[in-house]
Amino acid sequence: MASQMPVDAAALRRRCAEEMDSASRGFGNAAWLKDVFLSVPREHFVPARVWWPSPRADGLHSLIDQAERPNAWLKAVYSTGAPLITQLDDGRVPPAGPAKGHFSSSISSSGVIIELLRHLAPRTGDRVLELGTGTGYTTALLATRTGPGTVVSMEVDPGIAAQARRNLDGLGLDPLVITGDGEQGNPAAGPYDRIVATASVRRIPRAWLEQLRPGGVLLAPLDSPFGCDLLVRLTGAGGTAARGHFVAKVEFMRFRGQRTPRPYAELGWPETASVERWQELQVEAGPRGQQILDPSPPRVAHTEHQPAPR
Repeated sequence: MASQMPVDAAALRRRCAEEMDSASRGFGNAAWLKDVFLSVPREHFVPARVWWPSPRADGLHSLIDQAERPNAWLKAVYSTGAPLITQLDDGRVPPAGPAKGHFSSSISSSGVIIELLRHLAPRTGDRVLELGTGTGYTTALLATRTGPGTVVSMEVDPGIAAQARRNLDGLGLDPLVITGDGEQGNPAAGPYDRIVATASVRRIPRAWLEQLRPGGVLLAPLDSPFGCDLLVRLTGAGGTAARGHFVAKVEFMRFRGQRTPRPYAELGWPETASVERWQELQVEAGPRGQQILDPSPPRVAHTEHQPAPR
């Protein structure tokens, strides 16, 4: 039986970019974003063993091993819509075969990362704080866009942070990758023009608002009552306050410190909020917490009261 011809990574990257030229989760009018995507080899950041996110019929997630299935692995790397799971149960499940568990680290799909950066809209020279380094792929895209010495990335898991540093060093990129609680940010290198979280939160941490420059942009996946996360884009208003709105439906893993469920009323969500009108909601965050505002709540239908028959 003839051996399978190897798949070319650069060709897959170009094809993936072509798909995202017209996709809703794509480059849009951001030509810089396509250039950055094409210049960074995504496969350089993906571990040799990853789990496919959709479970099989037996409930287990298939393990894709680069050594055993190099073409399947590379095609998965450049799938526009599928994240690849790099850690289960905070590392307690080894990548030795099909498994199930809590997703605790991943490399997000190309489409989601591109959408994230398109809404963040970093500029050359911007000072950027990234919360959640993961494999370092998004970090590399950011650093390629903003330039040398501009990106600080925080990762809670020391092992993941160390591997991300090696990945970035291998491409000659110089972001500062530090280990720590991302919810606390890194004030020593602030204030920042752009702050982006690659894990979701139930409440925007105050430390992020304190470290955001007035006029700067904060982008984070926020847990919602709608069975998904909503990507919120906030603009710094000064005095640790920020205002903005939701820009996309997304699904991200939680920050470790924000995994415990909380009543949505305690998190500033109004009872009138509905999934059909999520794009109309406005968000304010500041010293008094966060508030999700419904500018035009649905009207309660009134019916005319007819006199009772005598």
